[in-house]
Amino acid sequence: MSRIEVIALSLSALWLAMVGLFYWMMPPAPEGSTGGMMTTVMVLVAIALPISMIWVAAVTARTTRELRHEAASLRASIEAMRAAWSSTQAMRAGQAVERKLDEIAAATRQAETTIATFASRRDAGATQPSADRKAALIAPKPAASADEQPALALGTPAEALRHPVSVADFIRALNFPDNAEDKAGFHALRNALQDRTMAKLIRAAQDVLNLIAQDGIYMDDLKPDRARPEIWRRFATGERGREIAALGGIRDRSSIALCAGRMRGDTVFRDAAHHFLRQFDKTFSEFEKNASDTEIAELAETRTARAFMLLGRVTGIFD
Repeated sequence: MSRIEVIALSLSALWLAMVGLFYWMMPPAPEGSTGGMMTTVMVLVAIALPISMIWVAAVTARTTRELRHEAASLRASIEAMRAAWSSTQAMRAGQAVERKLDEIAAATRQAETTIATFASRRDAGATQPSADRKAALIAPKPAASADEQPALALGTPAEALRHPVSVADFIRALNFPDNAEDKAGFHALRNALQDRTMAKLIRAAQDVLNLIAQDGIYMDDLKPDRARPEIWRRFATGERGREIAALGGIRDRSSIALCAGRMRGDTVFRDAAHHFLRQFDKTFSEFEKNASDTEIAELAETRTARAFMLLGRVTGIFD
């Protein structure tokens, strides 16, 4: 029972008590005088009507209270629906903005790639003749000295007879074969492994990629920011620090955190990473001398280059 029913019962009991008190204090009727039917009806109406009005008022008050509660619940539901609709609209607007930003970033990267494609390095700036431009690495010819003993005519070494590895094969080898059916990738890898300098870098990169894959990090999943070829050339000439920070295009925080943890706690991983970075630095310095801007941009998209970006950011090369 609510407070309304308690009040109604109390008023009804009070009214009946007042009626009883009234009849108890009323003087007795004279003998021989009897009330008619009308008198009896009036007495019953006088007793029952106030009680009926009390309960009508109680029912009305209870109905009003329930309606007020329902109106408050309906208002709260409307406000919740309005807030949900507003948040949905805001989320859709945010997604639209993010989509536009992604499209702008993709268009920017495509424009940078296109610019790099057409802004090739001229032969006048290269250290090797244009006839050797197809070779990735050109072994320097030893300078003849008067004090050195002349070489005996025992035949030409096999390495001198071997054709130099082309730039295309070198770049494809650094990306490694995509699958078992990638015949061109395996052919380029075999050609590159015949060169000692390239073989050192490829084996170091393979070791590092296998160790990184143990933590579930794969280079194909990383989407680095592209750096301009002139930044790569500055790195090849020995610049380090914030001047070449654009090379550290890997922004994936989880991959960086996992590799940093391995660097601190795994000596095998740390030694392999430093060995790989040294080999990449040494080999790329030679590759840059005979590479165009387009070829440098293609090398930056390989799995080996992405591993260099990731480990370089972890070791602080770009800080």
